[in-house]
Amino acid sequence: MTMLPSIPRWCGHTSRRPPARAAVKKGDQALGLTRGGLTTKIHLVTDGRGRPLPIILTPGQWGDVTQAPALLAGLKARRVLADKAYDSHQLRRIIAEAGAEAVIPSNPTRKHPVACDFDAYKVRNCIERCFNKLKHFRHIATRYDRRVSYFLSFTHLAAAMLWMR
Repeated sequence: MTMLPSIPRWCGHTSRRPPARAAVKKGDQALGLTRGGLTTKIHLVTDGRGRPLPIILTPGQWGDVTQAPALLAGLKARRVLADKAYDSHQLRRIIAEAGAEAVIPSNPTRKHPVACDFDAYKVRNCIERCFNKLKHFRHIATRYDRRVSYFLSFTHLAAAMLWMR
């Protein structure tokens, strides 16, 4: 008969289970699969000085124009400048109802191009400079956070830092 070695009480089995990992809902991550991999899009509006106003995060595969009405809600402007990704009849109608001028170049696939004031469109680089300043924060450029609420809160913190400059 063989005897099994006795296990000391302090290193024996316990009935306590290891804590379960928190389940992350699919919509809580705002990650989308694109050609570049898993990405998150930052949608934002800037004022005339290039300071960020409202910010919305979406998965990378979502279109840009889908978030435009939410971004423009409640804002007052004389002109709304956007790139070709925002070219849609519905968005132009929303901008006109707000009493602003839409400065959006036509998408090349549009049958009937809409005229655009390209001298006014040159000012749109303010938004690109704002994104560049935001991406100076390594936390935003690399998206360390797993949850969208953490990432959005850090994006708001970085935007506040830009406002304080």
